[in-house]
Amino acid sequence: MSSDRFAPPATEPSRATIAEALAAFDVRPADLGGHRAAAVVVAIGHDVDGRLATLLTRRVARLRAHPGQFALPGGRIDDGETAQAAALRELHEELAIDATPDDVLGRLDDYVTRSGYVMSPFVVWVGDRLAAAIPNPTEVAELFTPTMAEVDVDPRFVTIPESERPVVQWPFRGHFIHAPTGAVVYQFREVVLHRRATRIDGLEQPVFAWR
Repeated sequence: MSSDRFAPPATEPSRATIAEALAAFDVRPADLGGHRAAAVVVAIGHDVDGRLATLLTRRVARLRAHPGQFALPGGRIDDGETAQAAALRELHEELAIDATPDDVLGRLDDYVTRSGYVMSPFVVWVGDRLAAAIPNPTEVAELFTPTMAEVDVDPRFVTIPESERPVVQWPFRGHFIHAPTGAVVYQFREVVLHRRATRIDGLEQPVFAWR
């Protein structure tokens, strides 16, 4: 995990400054290596109070994979589908937000999960559509709109006996959200809000998320 500064920090994030920060970031893709491909969205727009925010879901308890866990909108990439197309499709399927390739501001590093996925995160500008998101009840139990102030907090890094890598925990409204979601949000914070080229491939997931 590195944290090299590559430009002055952005003081007031906007669509333009977010895109600028992502364009200056050297994305690290990961080799599938037998893993399955997935894509997630860091959706950026304005909440009902006009504050810049993102979208976070809690998965329904009856889902087979990672039930009840916090997650970014996203899912598996279908055969013949690009990662970006999958990200935009999942955003629509989960939250009824229609976004186009022109709304994609950039992307962050791939994260290889313990459950066998290579997750590709895309940062997508949704503007006022963020406040109008409609959760799909078959996938989303709760929908949250973390503000940039809630994103811009120092995470915790804890050690576990099962791994030499630190487990990242993003503090959010009384919860600690782990990788991969916590890792992606942390990298967004570092790259976009602070212009630091911080990597997340050295961050671990908690043991309960390994399956």
